Amino acid sequence: MNTNTAILYARVSSEDQVRHGVSLDNQEEKLRAYATVAGLEVIELVREEGVSAGIALSKRPEGCRVVQALNDGRARHIVALKLDRVFRCAVDALSQTRIWDKAGIRLHLVDMGGAAVDTGSAMGRFFLSVLAGFAELERGLISERTTAALRYKREQGKVYGHVPLGFERIGDHLVPDSKEQNVIQYIQDLRSAGISFSQIAQALNRDEIPTKRGGLWHPFSVQSLLRRLARDGLASPSQT
Repeated sequence: MNTNTAILYARVSSEDQVRHGVSLDNQEEKLRAYATVAGLEVIELVREEGVSAGIALSKRPEGCRVVQALNDGRARHIVALKLDRVFRCAVDALSQTRIWDKAGIRLHLVDMGGAAVDTGSAMGRFFLSVLAGFAELERGLISERTTAALRYKREQGKVYGHVPLGFERIGDHLVPDSKEQNVIQYIQDLRSAGISFSQIAQALNRDEIPTKRGGLWHPFSVQSLLRRLARDGLASPSQT
């Protein structure tokens, strides 16, 4: 069996392309250059576009091809640009690389702070665990900052996402829409009367009252609305 066979994996999401300019072509160039220097025989390049790292590799439209190539033994190496191109979190990275290590599969990360990491060595596996920890820390910090920013905008009455039911957007501010506020009050009154989410959705659809986006109501959309109102201090807990 040829132990030098490798599969290259490049991934971008729409956010990556806009914010960071990380293109698939750029990744491919670096991956192929690394494979040449490392003496790896490339059997396939897998390009994943517009897919979040939050989805497990095996569940991605193209990522599943990588997993299959590794499972059936066609490839003994997987080469990616960075840790976050492949994994969704530190736990995912460490657990999967342990499985690959036992199967004799090596992960190569081409650009980790300007240096390459190869899990084929003890030192490489150590660095991977450290890098995975830092990646998880950064992920958590970003989440906290985002949550704080959204909370501030919400408290200031500014737009913090899609315009919710009950409001219209004027500039960067949310302004109450009287017609939609009446719909919210109607929903809250029904819920206070003990009507189920499913029955409320049926009543809204029967009365031809559309959702904010003009669609039909479903039990989950009613529940989500009431939870948002409770979170923003606009409904009592009994209405959730």
